[in-house]
Amino acid sequence: MTAPIAESFVHPALFYRGEEEYVDGTVPFVRDGLEAGEPVAVAVPGAKLGVLQDALGEAATDVRFIDMTQAGRNPGRIIPRVLRVFADAHPKTRVRIIGEPIWPDRTGLEYPACAQHEALINSAFEGRDATILCPYDAEGLSEQVLTDAYATHPVVITGGLQRNSPSYAPDRVVQRYNEPLTAAEAAEGYTFGAAELPMARHFVVERATQFGLSGVRLEDLALVTAELTTNSVLHGGGSGTVHVWPEGGQVVCEVRDRGHLKDPLAGRRPSPPAQMGGRGLLLVNYLTDLVRVHTGPDGTVIRCYVDC
Repeated sequence: MTAPIAESFVHPALFYRGEEEYVDGTVPFVRDGLEAGEPVAVAVPGAKLGVLQDALGEAATDVRFIDMTQAGRNPGRIIPRVLRVFADAHPKTRVRIIGEPIWPDRTGLEYPACAQHEALINSAFEGRDATILCPYDAEGLSEQVLTDAYATHPVVITGGLQRNSPSYAPDRVVQRYNEPLTAAEAAEGYTFGAAELPMARHFVVERATQFGLSGVRLEDLALVTAELTTNSVLHGGGSGTVHVWPEGGQVVCEVRDRGHLKDPLAGRRPSPPAQMGGRGLLLVNYLTDLVRVHTGPDGTVIRCYVDC
């Protein structure tokens, strides 16, 4: 059973076991949307795209397909670059989206950002005419992931039956995964203020080059560093510290300052074309492969991972 059309935002989780349940839970959802004249997007891991295209047959030509392993590599960019981009392109009609941001190959390092993403969808789409169905592989994912899905989705579909979640509490999930982040013991650091911004960027670029980053990815990290360190000077108490180190085939850049990010959706809202400034964290999410954040009254840590 798929989620019914409603007047405002609907965000069900679909627990499936095996390909048959996956198809049974997603294809009718897509077909119902197309029959209702709703634009439909399917953003799932690449291997699932072919399954759904085959099952939809000719109807697949009317659907926007997105490989979530690429577009959603960094969970922090899924809301602005996948979900909102599609919904905002159809402002006068209800939209349907299948979004599968969590799959068994997601790492433990990535998962906290994934759980926060699922929780934040609810506030990002509050009042919007949209239905976003989120499939969960109930055989391949851990019990903790499924437990969190109950907390981040007001409606859960399992075994073909739909019911309201008894433990829906997305704000608590956002806070639970606002985890302290400790820099690697061997990581080199550089303390900066306004006068040292160019040197902070040079410090990161030089170390990242030594760690094997090059080309466009090195340019991306340089731009990310400039955005984060400038934010620290402007909004984080006037100074900060940047650390950089290699980790598992990636270069990690971390910026610490005394600021406090009070808006959980910072960096996850698309910026209007006419907006002057305010795109720093959004750009950071777009250019990196993972962003982890810890923030509180005592300061903020933003840690970015870039694949070599």
